[in-house]
Order: sequence, then structure tokens, then C-alpha cells
Amino acid sequence: MPTIQVDDVVVRYGEVLALDGVSLRVRPGRVTGLIGMNGSGKSTLFKTVMGMVRPDRGRVLLDGAEPAAARRRGLVGYVPQSEEVDWAFPVSVRDVVMMGRYGRQGLTRRPRPADHAAVADALGRVELADYADRQIGQLSGGQRKRAFVARGIAQDARMLLLDEPFAGVDKRSEATIVRLLRELADDGRTVLVSTHDLHALPRLADEAALLLRRVLFHGEVSEALRPENLARTFGLDAVDGSVPDGGESGADQPDVGGPADDVLPDAPASREEESA
Repeated sequence: MPTIQVDDVVVRYGEVLALDGVSLRVRPGRVTGLIGMNGSGKSTLFKTVMGMVRPDRGRVLLDGAEPAAARRRGLVGYVPQSEEVDWAFPVSVRDVVMMGRYGRQGLTRRPRPADHAAVADALGRVELADYADRQIGQLSGGQRKRAFVARGIAQDARMLLLDEPFAGVDKRSEATIVRLLRELADDGRTVLVSTHDLHALPRLADEAALLLRRVLFHGEVSEALRPENLARTFGLDAVDGSVPDGGESGADQPDVGGPADDVLPDAPASREEESA
């Protein structure tokens, strides 16, 4: 059975329909890119999969378990958008990565040698070993994203969800994150990534799902990037980048160039039933 299973999920925020009958299967050993403009429901879908938002209809199963049970077992890791994190909180980069080991430490949350070793290995893999003692908010945008990827690696999560991990990152961090996600998929893990960066998609993902409150397409990346599919998803001509309905240039368009350094995306609408 698929590792991540979403069946006919509907989510409403009052009168606003955020997800309208979303169904999706994400298999292990593959990277799946989730593509859609701002407000298409990507963050809501991620939080529903994580059990942070309760659907009005439908169900989510992670390796056959309810999201809350999967989280308690440490099966799923989550890299949120930058604005969802309090960067002023007085924790070091090492502390953030060690949070991925909490589920293995019992009630005392006292790190053991195996925990320290896992954290050191994860920091090395994301090239942040030299920054381990820095306060997390002192890092650049790309380094912050890499720290949260390291948390998922240290956790040994079998499923990893990343919400816009390339927003506001430099090219080095983008390349590092892409390499790590490919390695994790090759190790048999399930990776779901939302992104606006369509140029990075072919080297990042094995398949893509196009979302506009419901899944419009799910299949090979080359098919997802066909102009007619992008036009359905973004409501614009993806070839010439025109903006429909008098919209502001760049407001809800796919990113067909490189990401800017250290620029945070706009805050998405969200309804959280419980903290992450």
C-alpha cells in the first residue's frame, strides 16, 4: 500500500473551501513534487497530512496509521515554511536537530550517545557542522531550511514533507537539499515537496502532483510541465508568463527562474487543530 494515502479530503476555513475532494497516493522510494500557486491549498494539504488540520471530510493514512499515531511513532518529519517558525527562540542549531530525536528519548528527553551521534551525522550531511552552536535565527534562509532537513534525517523519519524548502534559499542550499532528498528517496523513504521552482523540478522529483484545491494531475514530471497542465494549475499561460485577471506580476506565478536569497514567502492561510 502507498506510504501516504489521502482519500477525498475536504477542508474548509469558514466559507472558504481550501481543499475540495483531494485524493493522492505518494509511494516510498520516490520524490513527489507538489505544484500550485499561492492559495492553492498546498500548505493546508501538508498540515492535514501531518494531522495539524482536521479535514471536514475524507481521511489520511500514513503507512496505514492515522497521522497522530504516525507522528508519535516518529514515522513522519515536517519542514515548515519559514514564517511558521519563531526564529528568535533561544535554541541552537544542534538543539533544533536534536528535537528530531525526542521520540526516542522517553519522558526525560535526555540525549544518549546514539542521539548525539545521529545529530552529528545529520549536521554533517547538510553541511552545518560548523554552525551547530549558533542560535537558529542567526542562520541564513538556506541554512535554516537545511537545519530542519537535518532534524528529519536525525529523526530517521520514513516520510518527509517539505513545504516550499527552496523559498528564500541560496543556490548552494538548494543544491544541497535536492541532493539530500534524492539520497533519502534512494534509501526507500517517501518525500513530498511543495515548490514553485519549476526549473528545479526535473532534477528533484520523480513525479509531480498539480494542485488547485483538488489534484488536477499526478504523474510524470515531463507531463506535469506541459503548458496546458500548467495553465490549468496557475490560471495563466505558463509559456509567456502572462498574468490573468489583471493580477500583479509575479503574485501567483510559477517560479521559472532561480530563487532569491533570504526572501521569505507570504504567509499562507491555515487552521491548526494542534501544534506541530
